[in-house]
Amino acid sequence: MSVRSFRFDSHLFNARMRSAFAPRKPRHRVLRVVLGLVGLALLAALVVFGVVVGAAMLAAGVAYRLWRGRNKPLARDPRVVDADYRVVGKLALPSR
Repeated sequence: MSVRSFRFDSHLFNARMRSAFAPRKPRHRVLRVVLGLVGLALLAALVVFGVVVGAAMLAAGVAYRLWRGRNKPLARDPRVVDADYRVVGKLALPSR
């Protein structure tokens, strides 16, 4: 066995470790184009899936709001503001 087999500080070891996890492109031109098209198709499918899920979430939110506000009474007179009021005494107001 060589002396350099167990040396982990060598340049050769670092180069091997970097190249072990680096993605490699195929050398064949047709295979490279096909894999590029597969990647683009996968990206497009993920974008379409995200748009569909987002639209479904928006539609569910609108449907929930419409369903929740179904049984609430509406004011008959347009001048009426539906709210809760509290009477404040004169002593509670700051004097100037």
